[in-house]
Amino acid sequence: MSFIVRPVSFDDLNQLIDLAKQFNLLNLPGDKKVLTEKIERSVRSFAGDLPKEKSEYLFVLEDVEESLVVGSSLILAKHGSEEVPHSYFRVLKKDHFSQALGIGFIHQVLRFQLDVDGPTEIGGLLVDKIYRRRPEKLGKQISLSRFLYMGAHPERFENRVLCELTPPLTDENRSEFWEALGRRFTGLNYNEADLLSQTNKEFIESLFPQGDIYLCLLDSKARVVLGRVGEATKPAQHLLESIGFEYLEEVDPFDGGPHYGCETKQILPIREGQKFKVSKILDGPFSKPMLVGTTGEEFRATLSLCDLQGDEVIIPQKQRALLNLDEGQEVFVAPFEYDRKREV
Repeated sequence: MSFIVRPVSFDDLNQLIDLAKQFNLLNLPGDKKVLTEKIERSVRSFAGDLPKEKSEYLFVLEDVEESLVVGSSLILAKHGSEEVPHSYFRVLKKDHFSQALGIGFIHQVLRFQLDVDGPTEIGGLLVDKIYRRRPEKLGKQISLSRFLYMGAHPERFENRVLCELTPPLTDENRSEFWEALGRRFTGLNYNEADLLSQTNKEFIESLFPQGDIYLCLLDSKARVVLGRVGEATKPAQHLLESIGFEYLEEVDPFDGGPHYGCETKQILPIREGQKFKVSKILDGPFSKPMLVGTTGEEFRATLSLCDLQGDEVIIPQKQRALLNLDEGQEVFVAPFEYDRKREV
């Protein structure tokens, strides 16, 4: 099979709806109206018609032989502005000591924060359940390929990148953290609040407590899930950690899910990626798999065995055809495998 990563198009709408309905992502719901708006926004973003704070880049993974969309990933160029701030809880520790009793405690507290000059955010990572566990590592391909686009167009993104990971939820898709905290201050259920927050965060700033919240006062079920990653999200967590992302001691105000982040230039596919010219040579001692992405107006990326020689890259004919590459064309090339123990 052959796969490419490319920007979403309007022709992908019905297939994208079917893909999204397999899952339950709030930033990529299986709703025709919402996805139509996201596709329109993405098309305008890739065309450079929107300001950074409104730009949203939606990528799809296509099984070329079947003409089938089997995966997706998303970049929000800027998450957090004066118009729609980025909200989160910072997780802090506070020491309390009694001289009279001679005892002390270290308490974890949550401190509500708003960021009006927010980072770039990644999300929307989906892979069709039928295509999971394939040897091509399709989830990894669709996740890492978006960094090739960021590496080739750094001016379109912020200097730091955030990812909000999903925590453990109940079988009813309910957040114990939200039930213990957010619902008491807003009167909304979890899905209502998270959906509303996508476009309007005023209620969060107005209704959430502004002082420190002591975790010891919350229900034990809420404390257990705070900052944890759900089982289905752990592969994404491990992938992010392998390319430089770290836990930021911040959690989502709705479900308590952890925030991971990294400076954009330190993300390994960006830091270790480079621009090369496509060599005229078609055959070579292809040494290792690399991600190759175009740098022109129409972005396309794929996984390919490559050989780097100076400022040129040798790419097999099949992958050249997938990317519509000609000799001398510029591409952004990054490693596909990373050592998690390597110093970043």
